[in-house]
Amino acid sequence: MAKIIGGIGTSHVPTIGVAYDKGKQQDPAWAPLFQGYEPVAKWLAEKQADVLVFFYNDHATTFFFDMYPTFALGVGDTFPIADEGAGLRPLPPIRGDVALQAHIAESLVNDEFDITVFQDKPIDHGCASPLPLLWPHTPDWPGTVVPIAINVLQYPLPTGRRCYRLGQAVRRAIESYPEDLRVVVVGTGGLSHQIHGERAGYNDEAWDREFLSLLENQPETLTELKHVDYVARGGAESVEQIMWLSMRGALGPRIKRLHLNYYLATTTAMTVALYEEEAA
Repeated sequence: MAKIIGGIGTSHVPTIGVAYDKGKQQDPAWAPLFQGYEPVAKWLAEKQADVLVFFYNDHATTFFFDMYPTFALGVGDTFPIADEGAGLRPLPPIRGDVALQAHIAESLVNDEFDITVFQDKPIDHGCASPLPLLWPHTPDWPGTVVPIAINVLQYPLPTGRRCYRLGQAVRRAIESYPEDLRVVVVGTGGLSHQIHGERAGYNDEAWDREFLSLLENQPETLTELKHVDYVARGGAESVEQIMWLSMRGALGPRIKRLHLNYYLATTTAMTVALYEEEAA
């Protein structure tokens, strides 16, 4: 049976992709970021992860405000990487596993999640920004991706609790899949930041640290927060943190953090955290 072997939380800042493509890994301003992902990439290689389930959001690249789904799951052999204005990235298309994706889609619907299913749509920096920092891509990616897009742009948004329960439902779907696959769940976005208005450039490191502690030890506390609570504490775009709750919901009740890198250099802390479940 398929099994979840760990979870990753990561920022998905678009400039990460630009810096990566321009070879700035050793640049003094960028090295602390890229070095922070190296232990996670090493862990993924050692564990020989077959699948990454990405909880991410589309930034009006594939979905638009005339029809923006609450939850959307990609089903396809491949997904092109979106050109978001900086040109086509030198990365191969993201690989999919149709059988697994279709199984998860059917399981979620039967679990009373009314999801949108998409095919052949480009994936933007919500997934593609951190992906090459986690997996090598020459000549191709070593495994497949299940992209699950969550609406954190156009209100009304799903609640944090609903996102947490989505993660729990994804776990049930994965554990009911008969193929022997090693799956890692990835929650993206955040942490505290605001990119517009009077609080443009806002960050709150204390809230970021509190969120990370609660996510690890008391995730149910975070599910009780309303969107306005996230916005007040961390800025308008801090609401992206509910996608980390989907990743956390897919893990067991007790987890241990293996790695954390927190680097606040631009609009948001470029953060990556790695978790494994603790033995019962």
